[in-house]
Amino acid sequence: MCGLAGADGSETLIVTPHQRHELWPNDDREALQRAFEALQTAVGPIPRLVLGAELRVDSELLAEVDALPGGSLLSLAGSRYLLLEFPSLAGGPEPVDIVHELRIAGWWPIVAHPERIPWLAEDPDRLVELAARGALFQLTAMSVTGDLGRRAQACCSFLLDEGIAHFVASDAHNATRRSPRLSTAFRAVTEGRGDRTARRLFVDNPAAVLADRPIPAA
Repeated sequence: MCGLAGADGSETLIVTPHQRHELWPNDDREALQRAFEALQTAVGPIPRLVLGAELRVDSELLAEVDALPGGSLLSLAGSRYLLLEFPSLAGGPEPVDIVHELRIAGWWPIVAHPERIPWLAEDPDRLVELAARGALFQLTAMSVTGDLGRRAQACCSFLLDEGIAHFVASDAHNATRRSPRLSTAFRAVTEGRGDRTARRLFVDNPAAVLADRPIPAA
C-alpha cells in the first residue's frame, strides 16, 4: 500500500491503525511503534511515514485523552490533532459534547469519514453545528469520487459546498478494494471546485497537521 501511495504522488503518509476499536484495540503503544519502525524500514525513504491512530469514540475516550502524552493513545504525528471515529450506530456520546471538551482541552478533533456514518451524514444541521464548535472533517477519497455510493458522495458534496470539508484521505485498508491512491479524488476536487480547494484539502491542511499548527478553519 505504501508503494502504491508513493507511486501515485503521496509524499508523506500518516499511518492510522485503529485504537479503542472492539476488533482492533491496539492499546500497546510500544508494539505499535516497533511495527511502525519495521514498516518504514521495509518501505524506505519514499513515502515518508508518520505514526498516528484512528480513535474509536465512546464514553471513556475523554478520560484516556486526559492521559496524553502518556497512556496508550496516539495523536496524529504527535500533534494536537486527534482523528476520531464515531460508531456507525447512534446512541453513543453526543458528538458536540466530545468536540467541545476536546477543544477546551486544547485538541483539534478531526472526524473521520462523516459521510459514511449514517446518523451524521443524514443530519446536515448537526454537521454544520459540529464544524461551528471546532470539528474538522476528513472525507474518504472513494466517497468523493462516488465509489462508495451516491449517499456518501452527496454528503461529501454538501460539506464541500458549505466549506467545512478539511481533509481528503484514502482510509486505505488494502491494495485493491480500499486503495491508498488519492490522485483520482484530487482530480475530481480540482475539476469540480478548483485547484485552490484541492490543494487546501490534500496538501496545505495535512501539512498543518504535520507541523502541529492550526489550519484556518480551526
